[in-house]
Amino acid sequence: MTDRISPSEFHEADGAEDWRVLGDGAYAFFRTDSFAQGAQLVQAIGNLPRVEEHRPDIDLRPDGVTVRLVTVADDYYGMSQSDVELARQISAAAHDVGLPADPAAVESVLIIPGAPDTGAVMPFWRAVLGYEPRRDSPDEDLVDPHNRWPGFWFEPMKQPRSDGGGAIHVAVWVPYEQAEARVAAALAAGGHMVRDQYAPAWWTLADAAGNEVDIATVKSRD
Repeated sequence: MTDRISPSEFHEADGAEDWRVLGDGAYAFFRTDSFAQGAQLVQAIGNLPRVEEHRPDIDLRPDGVTVRLVTVADDYYGMSQSDVELARQISAAAHDVGLPADPAAVESVLIIPGAPDTGAVMPFWRAVLGYEPRRDSPDEDLVDPHNRWPGFWFEPMKQPRSDGGGAIHVAVWVPYEQAEARVAAALAAGGHMVRDQYAPAWWTLADAAGNEVDIATVKSRD
């Protein structure tokens, strides 16, 4: 594959203003006034030339349509020039039917089980979820074969946490410009900072019971 690009290159591309790259693809959210209006956009996307060659993931709700673009290969899972080209076409289709984009409304969730031996626990999670190994990282990641639910990334741990946190935590991917406000809101809601030395790639926070969450962005991950 020769058209791979970084998250920064995607964001800097002309016509990609509606989109934000999160942990598992580029997302756009187009607001609608009705379910029927959203269905009209989905139909327009389905009629785009060559869309069958690079299919987007689409979530249709009464208040809007979320679209995700990602290039998947045996050795790659990320952004490509093909994603930029399709993003431009989808944005144009949305604008043609009068639907505004709201980049602040996109986010993605990743579940992160930790274990001293991740290979020993991955078969259990694969069985209970009906997931499959991600093609480019089969020893680390499980994904929904229907692209509906959050991915699972398995984190090696020397030993279970002794600081009150559980072995499973959540990563919430948000647009970079939304991250600090999300962190501040979590702290104001009773959370506390666990680690921030990796910011702006991620901030790790915890609730009063010690359950941890990463607020994550693609900033500095190119």
